[in-house]
Amino acid sequence: MKRFAPLAALLLVLVAGTTVRAEDAQPFVTNKDIDLTMILPPPPANDSAETKAELGEVLKVQVTRTPEMEARAKADAEEDVWRFADVMGPKFNKETLPKFAAFFDRVTATEGAVVDPAKDVWKRPRPHQLSDLVKPIVKLSNSGSWPSGHATVGTMMGIILSDMVPEKRAEIMARAAEYAHNRVVGGIHYPSDVEMGKISGSVIAAVLLSRPDFKAEYEVARSELRSDLGM
Repeated sequence: MKRFAPLAALLLVLVAGTTVRAEDAQPFVTNKDIDLTMILPPPPANDSAETKAELGEVLKVQVTRTPEMEARAKADAEEDVWRFADVMGPKFNKETLPKFAAFFDRVTATEGAVVDPAKDVWKRPRPHQLSDLVKPIVKLSNSGSWPSGHATVGTMMGIILSDMVPEKRAEIMARAAEYAHNRVVGGIHYPSDVEMGKISGSVIAAVLLSRPDFKAEYEVARSELRSDLGM
């Protein structure tokens, strides 16, 4: 039995590596490469007319959102590309697209590496932190609100995915826009946070698509996806 011990240990390492791959994914770029504080304007002041108007918008959505809208917002709290499955079809899943999945794990990691430092600089309070009337229906967060990380990564995923499958560009980008807006529906972001996230996501995606290291992994993921979808 001892002679099989090294093989068993190796298998355990491989299994463990597969399990934590998404968490260990390395970003393609960080805030050292893209400094959003040099690109975006600062958020409006907490006591400004703009912020007060935006709180009103969040509260209006809160009293008008339907159960279906709430369900979508809760589901879209997940930061992964599989939220586009309703556009891409039943073959679009992690089990059949391992290389594609690993690639988008890096895309998601890139969002955090670029956006989180900017959030820490601006530290804009979330809507529920300024008004007790706001009742979020998604997981609470105390990180800065400006820009929205979900809107950023949703836009990034939409741009990259639609570049891989241009036949579905309109549907993919519409889904990306809904994904971003659902942060307002969920009561966790202001509309302007979402708009800044769309700008951030567009900038980051443009930078990534120009990098040789990104292009190499992109082509592998794209080939796997289009083969799986029969395109």
